[in-house]
Amino acid sequence: MSEKPLKRHKALQPLSREHHHGLLLSWKIRAGFSKNIEPERIKIYADWFFKTHLMPHFEMEEQYVFSVLEPNNELVKKALADHKLLRRLFADDDIEMALSKIEEVLDKHIRFEERILFPEIQKVATELQLIEIEKIHQETDFLDKLDDEFWK
Repeated sequence: MSEKPLKRHKALQPLSREHHHGLLLSWKIRAGFSKNIEPERIKIYADWFFKTHLMPHFEMEEQYVFSVLEPNNELVKKALADHKLLRRLFADDDIEMALSKIEEVLDKHIRFEERILFPEIQKVATELQLIEIEKIHQETDFLDKLDDEFWK
């Protein structure tokens, strides 16, 4: 008999919604490639998304969410390694290869956080820690960059 998935605590729900937008970035990269869009056009959008949404998201997780677990926790180490790899990929000059890897790594990373890391954090977090995360990370409306909707 399989365990019923944990309902996401409301303190982590904004991060999960941000994950949804990250999955959409991966989808948009795939859509751009399937439509033979020049990689430079896709990269402009990906870089904007990285600076505007992904970097603040990573910083929030690294500072306040991952710290619920011990620093030497294997799940935290994996998440941090994924963040480091993604930062490197966004800085890579081989645009086509980097976008292809970003699409793949980001998708897998988000699914790992949602299915494995966040449930573990939620299991061990105290109510006080969750309240603190909720206080620090207020959800904002997602504003997309729509001047070049290459994915349509």
